[in-house]
Amino acid sequence: MAEWWQAWVKTARLMVGVKDYDAYLLSRRRCNPDAKVMSREAFFRYCQDERYGGKSMKKCPC
Repeated sequence: MAEWWQAWVKTARLMVGVKDYDAYLLSRRRCNPDAKVMSREAFFRYCQDERYGGKSMKKCPC
């Protein structure tokens, strides 16, 4: 049941434009394991700025 709930929450967040922080961490580690990563709060602010600032989120922030 917990796995189903987590999947539902992830889907709901993506539907409203909230990116997944855990996916961001995996991507950063894959792109450059030694690079600094944003905190969860900084990542949220970054996504909000990208969404409402008119920029595209298609580019990897690596």
